[in-house]
Order: sequence, then structure tokens, then C-alpha cells
Amino acid sequence: MHVSKTSRRFLSHQRHSVVLFTYGVALLAWILLATRRLPTLWSAMAMDMAAPGMPEAMALSNGAMGVGLYLFVWGIMMTAMMYPSSAHAFRAYYDAEEPYDGKGSTTRARKAVAVVSVMGTYTLVWLLTGLVPLAFNLAVPIADIAPERRVFLLAATLLVLSAYQLSSAKRRHLKHCRTPSGDFEGNGSGGRSAVRSGWRLSLDSVGCCWALMALMVVVGSMNLLWVVAITALISVEILAPDGEGLARGIGFLSGIAGVGLVVAGTL
Repeated sequence: MHVSKTSRRFLSHQRHSVVLFTYGVALLAWILLATRRLPTLWSAMAMDMAAPGMPEAMALSNGAMGVGLYLFVWGIMMTAMMYPSSAHAFRAYYDAEEPYDGKGSTTRARKAVAVVSVMGTYTLVWLLTGLVPLAFNLAVPIADIAPERRVFLLAATLLVLSAYQLSSAKRRHLKHCRTPSGDFEGNGSGGRSAVRSGWRLSLDSVGCCWALMALMVVVGSMNLLWVVAITALISVEILAPDGEGLARGIGFLSGIAGVGLVVAGTL
């Protein structure tokens, strides 16, 4: 079977150790989510956890322990969702990492530690974003909103998503997520450089995806079907050749859906 040059390059990229490690961690996170091998507080009420606002309500009603468990599960979920589309960025950092000794050589072990530092910073930032839905649910308890009024909350979220998907901020962050190599040039050596690079990558990633994550929280932040759907959209936006066009398409469709829900809800 004939394999094109582009296909060979793609397959070679996928076999890189950093990419394989990233996919491996993401796969483990997905297994934990799919098999519900999570803390008892969550697995005991797995069906209710799929309902909009229920995970946040349970977390807030159980004090510091509940919040801690929520953030733990949120961190696993963010790893499952964001690592597949970030593997190329982690590899870009590995490839751009400068020599430590100034003589043109860098040990693989040191480069690996630097990449893990980037990944750790990236993961920590996404874990901390779990505080946002908790804070939102303190002000607007989604689980307690009547279903007919929840339609308007969903419509508002879709309209916000539409506006952001079509904004220049979305295009800028998406461009950086799709081609992250420029952010890593001239890194210098050491842990501080890796943390700074991880921080920059995190800001672009959150800036690119926060509106889609907001939609996920409103429809059910721990609903596995929605988690899979949003992951697919994020991955295609960042990795597909015409990801920018897809982002605009999501914006138009979510705007139409939002207006449709408002009209339907007022009839």
C-alpha cells in the first residue's frame, strides 16, 4: 500500500515518545472517567452526577472535602479532554528546548524533566479552572433552577459561545494553540523556563476553550457524553487543517441554536 510523504511524517510524529506519553496519560484519565474509578462521593451517585449543576451542588454541600474531590475529578477530566490536542505542543517544547551546557548537547533526561514541568503547569492551571463553575454555582445554583428556566440559561450560554467563537480573541488563542512553537523559542534552560512556557501554553489553551467548557458545565459538567462531544470539538479545532473554519462554524450554529431556544422558550 502506498503511503504519502505527509502520512509518513504524521505517523512519525505520533510515534514520538513525548506524544505517546501524553496519549498514554490521556487514555488513563479516560479509563478512570469511563469506569467511574473515582472517589466514593462521586461514584456512589454516578447517575445524578450527569445532571446539570449536580456535581457542583454536591461539592459545595460537602465543604472543603467536597470541593477538593470535585477539583480532583475535574483535573482528571481536563487531562482526558485537553491532553490529546496538546500532545503536539508538548512535543514542540521538547524540540525547542535549548542546550543546558551551552555546547550544543542536552541530555534526554533533562529535556524530559523540562517537558514534564510544562505538562504539570498546564495541568495545574486547568485543574484550578474548576473553581470557576463552583463559584458560578454559588451565585446561580443550576441544579435548583426549574427546567423551563434552565432553557434560558442554556440559550444565554450558547449566545456567549457564539460571540466568543467569532471573536478576534478566539482566533488569536486558537492560532497559538495550533502553532505553539513560536512561544517556545529562546527558552533557555531550567525549571523556571519550563514553568513559564507551561503558563503561556495554559493561558492560550484556556483562552481558546473556556466558552466550550462553560457550555459543558451548563448541560452537565460530568456528563460523559457531553465530555466526549466537547473533547472532539476542541481536538478538531486545534488539530484539523481547517480548524479555524470549524471554530467559526461552531459559532454560527451555537448562535442559531441560542436564538432558537429563546424563541421557543417565549412561545
